[in-house]
Amino acid sequence: MSFFKKLKNRFVGNDNKENLEPLSPDETLDVQQEDPVHRAEVSESDAHSTIIEQPKKNEKKSEWEFDFDDDDLISIEEFEELEAQQIGAKFREGLEKSRENFQNRLNDLLAMYRTVDEDFFEALEEMLIQADVGFNTVMELVESLRMEAKRRNITDTADLREVIVEKIVEIYEQEDDKLQEMNIQEDGLTVILMVGVNGVGKTTTIGKLAHRYKGQGKKVMLAAGDTFRAGAIEQLQVWGDRVGVEVIKQSEGSDPAAVMYDAIGAAKNRGADILICDTAGRLQNKANLMTELEKVKKVLSRAVPGAPHEVLLALDATTGQNALVQAKAFKEVTNVTGIVLTKLDGTAKGGIVLAIRNELHIPVKYVGLGEKLDDLQPFDAESYVYGLFADMIEASTEEDNKAAEQLKEASTDE
Repeated sequence: MSFFKKLKNRFVGNDNKENLEPLSPDETLDVQQEDPVHRAEVSESDAHSTIIEQPKKNEKKSEWEFDFDDDDLISIEEFEELEAQQIGAKFREGLEKSRENFQNRLNDLLAMYRTVDEDFFEALEEMLIQADVGFNTVMELVESLRMEAKRRNITDTADLREVIVEKIVEIYEQEDDKLQEMNIQEDGLTVILMVGVNGVGKTTTIGKLAHRYKGQGKKVMLAAGDTFRAGAIEQLQVWGDRVGVEVIKQSEGSDPAAVMYDAIGAAKNRGADILICDTAGRLQNKANLMTELEKVKKVLSRAVPGAPHEVLLALDATTGQNALVQAKAFKEVTNVTGIVLTKLDGTAKGGIVLAIRNELHIPVKYVGLGEKLDDLQPFDAESYVYGLFADMIEASTEEDNKAAEQLKEASTDE
């Protein structure tokens, strides 16, 4: 099976589905997926359950619908297929700007250069660099494509489309893919420390993470450790109220380490599963930032062995290469275990994902694909490339299917 066909089968299914869109709130698998400002109040027990209703009589059937048995249940396999298609649709919609940029440029390139030669590879390098894939990453990717073209004896640039997408996935998955998984403790308290400069969507990310874990049945608490920025504590409290989790806070200007100490105590006393800690987005200089973060980490590790279990750096995808600069700076002062790339839906330069992974060797664990609570999605390399090349992937597999049918008809006529 070709790589394109594999991706289409995973995210679209075997049937052709045109104008693929994410599930509507009525069709969704998560009962708390509407915008937090407008969503109706949902009880905690309801938030932990999965509800899939049969369509009403004479109601138009959704393209997502599956057959129900007598108990109004679908099989695990069908549920997983439905979930994969929902995720694929989210990445497709969220990466629309980047997809238009990538696909249009690549299609123009393939139309301009029909033969795989050095001129084509140089033009491909320029295109990828403009998409913020990063210079070093581009050089590695194109060199790998040169080798693969020689190995497979590919001379037509159109035959290289699928190889390009395959190599992008390989670049991301070249190291242990388990690093993408969140280090959530099975027993006891999990502590997640959020870091990042002001304005990148750090507080919003904390709120969405809290919503995600609460929806999984976890008891979540927040710690308002950004005591320096005016309004930061209040902003976190608003998110705590929206998603229904407790926020541990002190007055503005308090010692962040003291806030963390109180938060750990409260989390233990209340039997919390996950504590998500906010931190100051910017101090006067790198030395002050490092000192502050070290104090916070020391308090956390003394109170909970192994804490913080995750140090997530929030980066704004719309800033492009500047996000890479920020990641390098934070990596110097603290042990960042993962990236949350926010506002990916707002940029045409989604290639920054590859630059971060390949040049810093830090996994992207979550990406922001929109404004809704459930638009913060766990990162997956195949979901990402499907979002970037969905139209190309589906068009290519349609062409392959037609070619196969024509070949079958020709053999039958003979």
